[in-house]
Amino acid sequence: MGVGRVRPIVRDLAPYRPGKGARQAEAEHGITDAIKLASNENPYSPPPSVQRAIQDAAAGVNRYSDHGAVELRSKLADWLGVDSGCVAVGCGSSGLLQQVCVAYIEPGDEVVSPWRSFEAYPIFVSLTNGELVTVPLTNDHRIDLAAVAAAIGPKTKAVMLATPNNPTGLALSTAEIAEFMGKVPEDVLVVIDEAYREFSDPAFGDPVEDLLGHFPNVVVTRTFSKAYGLAGLRTGYAVAHPSVIEELDKVLLAFSVNLLAQAGAIAALDALDEIQTLVDSLLNERARVVDGLRSTGADFPDPQGNFVWLPIGASTDSVAHALEQRGVVVRPFSGEGIRVTIGTPEENDRFLAAYAAVIA
Repeated sequence: MGVGRVRPIVRDLAPYRPGKGARQAEAEHGITDAIKLASNENPYSPPPSVQRAIQDAAAGVNRYSDHGAVELRSKLADWLGVDSGCVAVGCGSSGLLQQVCVAYIEPGDEVVSPWRSFEAYPIFVSLTNGELVTVPLTNDHRIDLAAVAAAIGPKTKAVMLATPNNPTGLALSTAEIAEFMGKVPEDVLVVIDEAYREFSDPAFGDPVEDLLGHFPNVVVTRTFSKAYGLAGLRTGYAVAHPSVIEELDKVLLAFSVNLLAQAGAIAALDALDEIQTLVDSLLNERARVVDGLRSTGADFPDPQGNFVWLPIGASTDSVAHALEQRGVVVRPFSGEGIRVTIGTPEENDRFLAAYAAVIA
């Protein structure tokens, strides 16, 4: 029997499941030198200038951070070409997605999302006693926007679209989303979750530039965790109509974007050329991993994130287990497929060799 009277929705809620760590796999399998390709982290540390900014800021951690992250918001607004009142900063893009649910979703309200998608969506919606209405992906793993539009009903308060989608890796173009927006009521928020946008083809467009000025119910969320190598600091931002930003700010946990996170993100925006070099190297590695997997006969969607989705169905758990036994930790989605993060060249070589051995 538990202590206290926990909310039933929390009691029955499955917690978020992070990717297994390399050390955990080593302990479970009695191996050494395991590598983790399970959490879509950037394998490279941020540029030295960013590291120095974080180190310098550490001397001031006896003081609270700026709750509003005013300097970071201003810098983001200048970079994005929007007014600072259109930018919110939160504890990673996940924190901002949760803020959307806390601010807008009441008991009985619906949130529509393609599925499979980001695992945290059901948690955020459930915490507000809302209902996540899931719309199956197409047979070729794409988001079916027509079906998503058809699922919007009187109780719908928001739609969540991850692009590139996690874990399948396919992206939506802004032209596709614009057409979709014509079918969405103006009082329904459409949240475009772009945690992996820096890895996608620029031809898909930029929702901030292409959509926000036309559709005030669009909210774009992004993060410094992936491309910028700041996953451990948890900094994200949202771009939306000022009235939406005002509501998101009301439910921001006090000082949740900490001092080091703000310093690192500000410095990252001053080191975009260096960060792009790291992103380019990961894109080159992604292409090499794709070629290596296709040479084995693997069939999978063209990735637009820093990961590859292998829809191997019933063999998912056995393949993931066999890879772990060989020291390569990936992210299994039981009965559906495995998601493999793009790592360093050496890590990718180990994965390709291990995968070839397992499927053989």
